[in-house]
Amino acid sequence: MCSLEKLGRVYVLTLTGDNEHRLNADLIAALRSALAKVRAEYAAAPEGSALVTAAEGRFFSNGFDLSWANAAGSPSASRQRLSSLVALFKPVVADLMSLPMPTISAVNGHAAAAGFMLAISHDYTMMREDRGSCT
Repeated sequence: MCSLEKLGRVYVLTLTGDNEHRLNADLIAALRSALAKVRAEYAAAPEGSALVTAAEGRFFSNGFDLSWANAAGSPSASRQRLSSLVALFKPVVADLMSLPMPTISAVNGHAAAAGFMLAISHDYTMMREDRGSCT
């Protein structure tokens, strides 16, 4: 899902595994937990810090887990599942935007749909030049 480590005063949140890092309920919960830990540690020792979010593999995040949503059995059930992911994801965006430190997304590959929203929810977004860019 994801890992969190602290290197000096910099927190590094990494989407782990060699997959598309599709946002599902488990990954969203793991992100919220990691961000809560960063916030709590910073509150206990508010010294200069930053958060860098990165990902392993070819994808930063390829958005919501549409396979899971579409497996619901009917179009209305699929819409409900997708709506539930949106509702779960909104607090992640709020958590990132309200962290009391600079946040940086290090986009190593594809960032599509909600994955792009995850990337731009940070204060700064860095992208590899050889993997495409938005200009």
